[in-house]
Amino acid sequence: MKIAKSTYLFIFTLVLAAWYLFIGIYLNQLGYYNQESLFYIEKTKIVFEGLGNRLKVMGLTAPLLPFYSSLIFSSVNSYLAPVIASALGTAGFFYLISRSFLIRVKDDFYLIMVAVLFVLHPGIIYMACSGKAIYLVVICVYLFFLNLLKFYRSNTTFHISIASMCLVTLIFCDYRFIWLTLFFIPLVLSITLASLNLGEKESIFRLFMSFNSPSLRRKLINKTFAIYIILFILPVVSLICYKLLNQTHASDYNYFMESPLATWNVLVDKLNYDTTVTAVNYQLPELSILVSLRVIYFCPLILFGLYLLRESTYHVLTVITLFAFVEFLHIKYDKLFLTYQYYLIFLFVALLCIIFKVHTIKNKLAVKVGLACVIVLQLYTGYTFLTNSLITDERRFITTLNRLEPNADQSESKEIAAYINSLPDGTHILMDDAVSYPIVAFTNNIKKLTLPYQLDSFLSAIETPYKYDDYILVATAKNPFAGYTQLSDKYIPEIRRLNSGVNYKRAYETDGWILYKVVTLQ
Repeated sequence: MKIAKSTYLFIFTLVLAAWYLFIGIYLNQLGYYNQESLFYIEKTKIVFEGLGNRLKVMGLTAPLLPFYSSLIFSSVNSYLAPVIASALGTAGFFYLISRSFLIRVKDDFYLIMVAVLFVLHPGIIYMACSGKAIYLVVICVYLFFLNLLKFYRSNTTFHISIASMCLVTLIFCDYRFIWLTLFFIPLVLSITLASLNLGEKESIFRLFMSFNSPSLRRKLINKTFAIYIILFILPVVSLICYKLLNQTHASDYNYFMESPLATWNVLVDKLNYDTTVTAVNYQLPELSILVSLRVIYFCPLILFGLYLLRESTYHVLTVITLFAFVEFLHIKYDKLFLTYQYYLIFLFVALLCIIFKVHTIKNKLAVKVGLACVIVLQLYTGYTFLTNSLITDERRFITTLNRLEPNADQSESKEIAAYINSLPDGTHILMDDAVSYPIVAFTNNIKKLTLPYQLDSFLSAIETPYKYDDYILVATAKNPFAGYTQLSDKYIPEIRRLNSGVNYKRAYETDGWILYKVVTLQ
């Protein structure tokens, strides 16, 4: 009995998922954690184990969909939940892309090419094994562009509707993708021109014909407006509803993207930038004119994809919007670095271009030889990009993977958490998890902690800690996050000044943290 290729593909997907899980779990055992996964672990602990009103944490933690995907697997193991989610999500993404090649291209070479990328590409391994939500972002980007290309081929507004849904999920995976809509506003005109049944192929002449014919002009305007509505109304309404939810529960429309209590990247991205530009061995930051060149260096396959699309202006413009998007992000967020995911999306968009257009090239052998060379180059550039990344989490991942040695990045957080875990169950510790969420993540009993999500208790404890808590965790002057919390090195002297009858003794101390004990109440 002959086994279908789709069955082999499914079996390989399961093997790939196991490969990712093995790497991710092994790195976890070596001590590798990144700030994003620790943030999700900490919020998951609050949702399932915390005391008080946790609805705000459950509904306003951002990015929302990555948090929920981690939440789903927390019943298996709360510390491995982000890794399990990213491993299974990336393996599922491989199956999605491979099925497209199997259906549209029908050549085993391209399946092998995709398999090699997913097994060996350092960036894809990082996406699958780090516990970060990169996999959700690239899946949503891929599906968004896939449905746009399907619309170009079929002229069916159903695909625009699906693209709109993908854009909504993309925004809830990474809010910055809302700016992608800016570059689709002019592009929609090109999309509409392509959908008109005209004999002329060149867009400029199609536009000229449309504006010089009253009936065509009316049809162009109506169809353009309709596509705007279908493509953008759902993302806009969803975002407005979510902002109203933030206003209702946090009294701030932008709480989900500006508060360090709601999202992990507010402080981490800033710290990455500040650390790099003030380092002794100064590294050249990203320059706007070089971002697109960095994209091409990282993903030379995108040039091949654009070459395949050369005969369709609106196809090329659709892909170029991504270049404009990353350039815009670098200008808009000039004090932040572009993370790996913004470069990785070009790799999968390039694969999408190949899926749709590679069958049109007659010289199959030349294409395969060229692609094989480019894939080898992709593996090299993917490795060098991670190795030389300006972002700490990305460099630490590839370093830990290369050396297979214990990672001590979170040793201080684990040390403080171990001491807190050794305290009796009735002990109460005042902490600000806006900056100390790694410590909370490693704490076994979260009921010991007084945290900002317990708003009334936390505010009362800040003013008179000796009435509510037995210990206070304070960030030292050496802690890079000390300036972003009330519980800094200035807090204890101020509390002592306000109430001299209370004494605070250092119970445990590391370079970045001091745990004070309330020892005397007069």
